[in-house]
Amino acid sequence: MRKSHPVRRVVLATAATVSAVVLLLSLKPSSDPGGAEAAGAVPQQTSAAQESPQGGAAAAGQTTVTGDAAQTQYGAVQVRLTVSGGKITKAEAVQAPSGGTSTQKTELAVPRLNQAAVARSSADIDSVSGATYTSTGYKQSLQSALDKVKAAQAAGASQEAGAGTSPGAGTSPGAGASPGAGAAQVRTLTGAAAQTQYGPVQVRITVSGGKITKAEAVQAPSGGTSTQKTELAVPKLNQAAVARSSADIDSVSGATYTSTGYKQSLQSALDQAGG
Repeated sequence: MRKSHPVRRVVLATAATVSAVVLLLSLKPSSDPGGAEAAGAVPQQTSAAQESPQGGAAAAGQTTVTGDAAQTQYGAVQVRLTVSGGKITKAEAVQAPSGGTSTQKTELAVPRLNQAAVARSSADIDSVSGATYTSTGYKQSLQSALDKVKAAQAAGASQEAGAGTSPGAGTSPGAGASPGAGAAQVRTLTGAAAQTQYGPVQVRITVSGGKITKAEAVQAPSGGTSTQKTELAVPKLNQAAVARSSADIDSVSGATYTSTGYKQSLQSALDQAGG
């Protein structure tokens, strides 16, 4: 038998190796997900992440307002509101008395006051027993925040009315519709605090069409028998102020100092209204 030449064996081995490589390459998948991503291809699910967040319109319809800080004997109380559709949807105290028993009273009162503010959408809420000063300060700051919301709404309504009426259209000045009619006629005014022997009395009124439509005491004597007299007198004085639309109202028997201070602050508010 004739021996094969060494060079021939090398050539045959090389040809076999090349054939094997060609066969392996022909069996490799046409696309590699990892390779495509490395090359810069974007997976399909990324398109969903690029969509704008939902609920933007609802967020735009909400207003968050912080009332003025109300100073109390034990510290400041300040309320922040979230308002949507004319209703309070969230209330929280961003400042409240703290330290010693004040912390305990704040932890007791503020959650209840928050709930009451949302439920009533008004500052006309009950004080929490045992936390009179905190409750009073809370309601003052709450009313301040509500006043800011009303002012913003009135300004927006005024701008909208002005944008929809061309100069000279409709009624001319003096023809029956004066500028600022409608929402601008409703005003909320707070009288000066009247100092009494048992503490200050301060009255806030809402006036519409030259009449008092709402009256409330944002400050009144408290503590001991003063709290009882305030709870007795103030509701009656509020009713009398609305009924008479005047500071010429009768004092409440047994609460002379509170009644006198109430009428002084009421007159101060009416003076601001020009009445």
